[in-house]
Amino acid sequence: MGWMIAIAAAAAALAVMIAVFKAPRKSWEAIAAALVFGLAGFALQSSPGQPGSPKSASASAGQDGKDMVNAQRRLSTGGVLAGSSLLIMADAFARKGQFRDAAAIALAAAEKQPGNAEAWLTLANSLVAHAGGSLTPAAEFAFRRAIAADPQHPGPAFFLGLALAQNGQLDAGRAQWAELLGRTPPQAPWRDDLQARLAELDAFIARQQAPSAAP
Repeated sequence: MGWMIAIAAAAAALAVMIAVFKAPRKSWEAIAAALVFGLAGFALQSSPGQPGSPKSASASAGQDGKDMVNAQRRLSTGGVLAGSSLLIMADAFARKGQFRDAAAIALAAAEKQPGNAEAWLTLANSLVAHAGGSLTPAAEFAFRRAIAADPQHPGPAFFLGLALAQNGQLDAGRAQWAELLGRTPPQAPWRDDLQARLAELDAFIARQQAPSAAP
C-alpha cells in the first residue's frame, strides 16, 4: 500500500506541475526525473510495511525547511522566483523537509537556466539541509555558481557565509558577510539583521582567539 501511495503521489505531482503550473513540455522530463529520484529515496529509506512511527524528526525537518525557504525568499531579488515553476515546486518540497527532492528539482531548474542565481541558491541550500548542515563540495559549488550568476544578489553570499561559519570556517564566513554588508544599501530590510549577525560572529571569533584564563 505504501508503494501505491508513493507512486500515486508522484504521478499527481507531475500532473499538477503540467496542468496547474503550466510547466513547459521540455521540462517534463526533468520533473519526472526528479520525482523518480524521490521514489528511489523512498525505496532506500522507507519501510512501507511497518506500523506508523512518531513524526517528531519529520516535523523538525519541515520546520527547518520552512525557515530556510522563508529566509531565502526575504533575500530574493526576483520576487516570485523569476517565474520558475520548477523552483516553486522545489520550495514546496523544502518546506516539508524533503531536501533530497528539493535539490533534485532545483538542479533541473539550474540545468535549464544556468544563469538563474535563485536556482543555484535553492540547490545549494537544499544540499546543505539534506547533509544536516554540512557544507559539502557540491553545495559549495552551487553557492559559487549562484554568486557567479548574479554577483549582486545578497542571498548566495549570506547563506554561504552562514554555512562556512557553521562548519567551523569562521574567518571565511565572516569575509562573506562583511563583503555583503559593505554593498548592502542602508534601506535594505535585511541590513540590520546582517549587521547584528556579523557583530555576534565577531564577538564569537574574539572569544575563540582570546588566551585561556590561568587556573
